Amino acid sequence: MAVAITVCLGSRKLCVAQVFVQRGVRRLLSAQVRETFLRFFERSGGHLRLPSSSVRPRGDPSLLFVNAGMNQFKPIFLGTVDPRSEMAQYRRVVNSQKCVRAGGKHNDLVDVGRDVYHHTFFEMLGNWSFGDYFKEEACSMAWELLTQVYGIPRDRLYVTYFGGDLSVGLEADDNCREIWLSLGVPAGHLLPFGMKENFWEMGETGPCGPCTEIHFDHVGGRNASALVNQDCPDVVEVWNLVFMQYNRERNGSLLPLPQHHVDTGMGLERLLTVLEGKRSNYDTDLFSPILTSIQQGSGAPPYRGLLGKTDTGHLDMAYRVVADHVRTLAVCIADGVYPGMSGSELVLRRILRRAVRFATEVLQAPPGFLANLVPTVAEILGPAYPELKQNTDRIMDIINENETAFLSSLQHGRRIIDRTLQQAPHAREFPVDVAWSLHRNLGFPLDLISLMLEEKSVGLNSAALDQLAEEEAQQQAENRQGLDADKGLLLDVHSLAELQRRTVPTTDDSPKYAYTLGADGRYVFSPCQATILMLYKDQSLQSEVPEGQRCGVILDQTNFYTEEGGQCHDKGYFIQTGQQDIMFPVEMVQKSGGYVVHEVVTLAPLHVGDQVQLFIDEAQRLACMVKHTATHLLNFALRRVLGEGTEQQGSHVAATRLRFDCIVKGPLRPQQLREVECVIQEAIAKDEEVYTAEVPLRLASNIQGLRMVDEIYPDPVRVVSVGVPVSSLLEPVSAAGTLTSVELCCGTHLLRTGAIQDLLITSQRQLVKEVARFVAITGEEAKQARETGQSLAAEVETISLQLKMGSSCIPDAHRLSKEVGVLTDAVDNTPIPQWLRKELQGTLKSLQRSANTAIRKLESKQVAQVAQSLLEKHGNKTLVVDTVSAQSASMLVKMANQLCEKSPGTSVMLLSLQDSGKVFCACQVAKTSTETLSAADWALAVCAEMGGNASGSNMVAKGTGSTTDLDTVLSSASTFAQTKL
Repeated sequence: MAVAITVCLGSRKLCVAQVFVQRGVRRLLSAQVRETFLRFFERSGGHLRLPSSSVRPRGDPSLLFVNAGMNQFKPIFLGTVDPRSEMAQYRRVVNSQKCVRAGGKHNDLVDVGRDVYHHTFFEMLGNWSFGDYFKEEACSMAWELLTQVYGIPRDRLYVTYFGGDLSVGLEADDNCREIWLSLGVPAGHLLPFGMKENFWEMGETGPCGPCTEIHFDHVGGRNASALVNQDCPDVVEVWNLVFMQYNRERNGSLLPLPQHHVDTGMGLERLLTVLEGKRSNYDTDLFSPILTSIQQGSGAPPYRGLLGKTDTGHLDMAYRVVADHVRTLAVCIADGVYPGMSGSELVLRRILRRAVRFATEVLQAPPGFLANLVPTVAEILGPAYPELKQNTDRIMDIINENETAFLSSLQHGRRIIDRTLQQAPHAREFPVDVAWSLHRNLGFPLDLISLMLEEKSVGLNSAALDQLAEEEAQQQAENRQGLDADKGLLLDVHSLAELQRRTVPTTDDSPKYAYTLGADGRYVFSPCQATILMLYKDQSLQSEVPEGQRCGVILDQTNFYTEEGGQCHDKGYFIQTGQQDIMFPVEMVQKSGGYVVHEVVTLAPLHVGDQVQLFIDEAQRLACMVKHTATHLLNFALRRVLGEGTEQQGSHVAATRLRFDCIVKGPLRPQQLREVECVIQEAIAKDEEVYTAEVPLRLASNIQGLRMVDEIYPDPVRVVSVGVPVSSLLEPVSAAGTLTSVELCCGTHLLRTGAIQDLLITSQRQLVKEVARFVAITGEEAKQARETGQSLAAEVETISLQLKMGSSCIPDAHRLSKEVGVLTDAVDNTPIPQWLRKELQGTLKSLQRSANTAIRKLESKQVAQVAQSLLEKHGNKTLVVDTVSAQSASMLVKMANQLCEKSPGTSVMLLSLQDSGKVFCACQVAKTSTETLSAADWALAVCAEMGGNASGSNMVAKGTGSTTDLDTVLSSASTFAQTKL
């Protein structure tokens, strides 16, 4: 049934939404507020409603997570969007974007729980204009939505705008100020601020511009202008409207953008506190059902919303941390980000462990508690983000497995802390390196380490720990920059706009698909005739470039493949017409905004209008074609063997190998790997035709069995099908696509599968939970790896027979053990079939255990014999110093120990001369004699005489040395002991 909710805002009462009750649960104002926002811009502003993108950044290594609504639209802002893609047609759009701010530049993780408004996951309501409307329309629509649709009192709202910064040559945004005044915002509620507050930048470089923010005063009935932007919890920012009108250049300067854009962002959580008349995000219906579930699942006292010192035992902080973190975990895992050991996966691992720490240590919740909150999260957010409900079971399984692992690590970490403190019982400060190891390697939240040490009254140098954390963050940032370091001559936003202004046509790269099979079965790649349309150097367009310069060459057409779709770019060269003796090697090929840029060093001057002939490296291209078609077959074969649960997560195709990442349920068994290879080999043996066709994206998406990944596809899109014509797949009743490989792909492929010859999976490992990485080779390399695998299998069989026959002496047993070790290294590191590697690794582990058992038995027998011989030789003397034959220092220790067991009152030192000239030394002192004779001192004195060293305890010690006069050493050893006994 429907129930009207009335919210009191100041002296006004406003019916803000219809809230539904189902099964006794209030259904949900947040959903109404979200939908109202989207519908307003759809209907009133003519915006296209788009779904949220995944929180895993698409093709942006600079980000750990999607942390703002604009992330998915970066190609538009930078001008690099493919002109054939749907995104290139966007003019005004609206959506609710899932965002995670934890790690990287925007990191709210440490603040979560300490206050009532920071979150690691939040929803960003946003509307965008791409070269369409600008400031006046953006401000007008925002004001209308807030004051008329949502009914927020105008006297509670304060607006900030950019007040200018003459040091960088920027004047105040008076145009924005005048717009707000015309909309009825009082001058006293309109406030200027500087670069820090009201100038938004995408990064160190790129589009940027002034912004205007709308703030809300929770108290009301006063002039709160002095509290705006002062970190006052009563006056909070609600909405930020960014006007992208500049580009931050590499030299730090600002240049006007060729097109103006609008990018707005309003956090749903904060908006909801305003509309519900709350003071805490956690009091809204986005969180209150989760808090209720936490209380029911943990049995903790109810949540009271306390902060700081009033929050005794950090109980309410724990409620907030767990509620926030379980939302983040659910959203990230549903989008394919799993707890792991690097990048975003490492951050998520820390979030999970922080949640487990508060759940178990503060809320005293039972194991499995955290995962049991996921259905509540899915119930709240599922209607907006259906992937949460679709993946609830998988999310719970992953959280449970990681929680179990952390609880085990927690016990291990406690032992490390206890042992460290025992080694320095009077230390007042815990070693920072050990604390950092607990954090970095065992995943301990830093606040947990501090708490555990505080309980033991031991301090921790927080500044030094923060320094290590800062160094790690800096290293990660440098690593991400390293990924961008070799991007070559990318066209900047100004040059792209200038190309369009000059109506320079985009590059026709369809000749990259122009190859045929000759009568002899060889691929024929024809050269491509082209004209230079523009040259690019030093971030500017050039009509000519002299000799000896690095530059980008833009042609009217090209047969070179650019790096995209997981396939690396072509190599090759071009020559100028009439100058066939000068080759221009093409070092890199990239595409921006539909323009293909060929990066070369000019061995002769180049001019716009020059005619050139392009030649690709045919061997490299063909190798990539083989690997790319093989990758498609691998994708299909994994689905055939493992079922529909497999889902591609990424791939990379190079001339030497292919890499394929996908979701799987744990490591594949050897038999499953063999089955995957068999499916691929069957397709290779059939020498099936590979069909391609450009199809409208809408039609292609309806093909049964189609494999797609989370990418922006052009329209029309290229369909690649093995063995079945694309036209047949487009028939409404056709299920042929479920029986073969069908993918959307812009890559270059074989014309028939037979050229693959063979495919062999050489590696399969888990990247993170449920995501496996496969590495494979093809052709002659694959055949050679199979032969190598058979040879290694034969060697394993031979040594297995030798071990079954047994060894009569210790040297033979050690030799066999060493051979097993050498074979193990070869099996681990040599390219062979992964299924065979797994089988051989299992066999070799068993053989190694057998070899070690045989050695132990022979050694035990020899030790017993030597001990008995010494006993017979020396009787029950209180001191025995002698030489024996022993293959290792550990054997020598065992001999001394056995003799002491047989003769408890005897102190023993044994020396063993090795073929290398080294002397092993071992000694054991009778329990009754340790007060006067220390085994460690005894061994050290004897080994020092031999130029060596020793260590041990009062009772047992060992060492090594070297001497040519063993009799003298024996005499000295006896004398040393006799003076002490």
